[in-house]
Amino acid sequence: MKHEAIIGIALSALALFGNLSIAHAQADCKTLVKPSPFGPDDQIGATNRITPAVTKAAAAEIQTGAVVPMAYDLVDGVPLFGTRFTKTMLTTFALVPGAEYGKNKLSYMEDTYLSQSHVGTHIDGMGHIGIQDCYYNQTPMGKFVTQNGLKKLGLENLKSFATRGVVLDMVKVFQEANKLKTNPACRTPCLDGGTVITPADIQAALKMYDVTLREGDAVFIHTGWGDLFKQFPAQNANYNKSEAGIGKAAAQWLADQKVVLVGADNWAVEVIPSEDAQEAFPVHALLLTDNGIHIIENVRTDLIAAEAASSKRATFFLSMTVPKAAGTTGTFVNIEAIR
Repeated sequence: MKHEAIIGIALSALALFGNLSIAHAQADCKTLVKPSPFGPDDQIGATNRITPAVTKAAAAEIQTGAVVPMAYDLVDGVPLFGTRFTKTMLTTFALVPGAEYGKNKLSYMEDTYLSQSHVGTHIDGMGHIGIQDCYYNQTPMGKFVTQNGLKKLGLENLKSFATRGVVLDMVKVFQEANKLKTNPACRTPCLDGGTVITPADIQAALKMYDVTLREGDAVFIHTGWGDLFKQFPAQNANYNKSEAGIGKAAAQWLADQKVVLVGADNWAVEVIPSEDAQEAFPVHALLLTDNGIHIIENVRTDLIAAEAASSKRATFFLSMTVPKAAGTTGTFVNIEAIR
């Protein structure tokens, strides 16, 4: 009887995997995902638009040489989505007297950083979000997934992010329109969770500093929500439960301007809760999956927003370090705005 039960379980498992295989085969990526404008073999995405001419034009933004940081320190205890984790461990060598190396008594230290890649200030790559098993450029991702990483759409395919950055100060936009609803946990003005940022709001932010978006621009949205991030761990729950962000219409408008990335001072860039409670992260799918536009989350925007307000200039040269970690879906980044 026990033997028959085992056989029954095995057959059930085979049937389940068989059904999964059938479901996998039925996913038609050509109907679920848009093709890349850069060709059927493209794995790069929107950074194809950062040409030498785009970088040269962006370099004109460097006027004073002042550098404004736009990334948070990597540290344990910051807000994390879902079950993500980070843990830093320090290993010391030869610090005990008598254990040093050589006659010069050398010692050293190094670190072990145990973490998922989508924590802190980080970039979402083309392999991060899909519709069913269909990812950027109509890629049937099930064919390219391994235990140790992706065989397609990994971050090693990235081009440079040496381009013009534009900060959109939504706090000022909402203040000037007398429609700012803030969160009491924010110590400085912020847009409350659930606030939808529309195309009109984005255009108002651009008009405020007389900016017209150009193909290849990188857009960063200041909502003030980063104030809660800086209060970790006390405000982690508040930070994670909602956020102001762009809706689908604003995301489509930005995609139509042919930007290469959209970043924000929150954990998802898009409005949470979503405009449609039945949709899961629709802006992620629109930007990443359909348009190859990178998303950067947990950006520190308060300093560059303040700099823009004082100088009346919202543009800068973007300096961003992105490790080309092969086969990965995202990674930590360091961002600086050079003025």
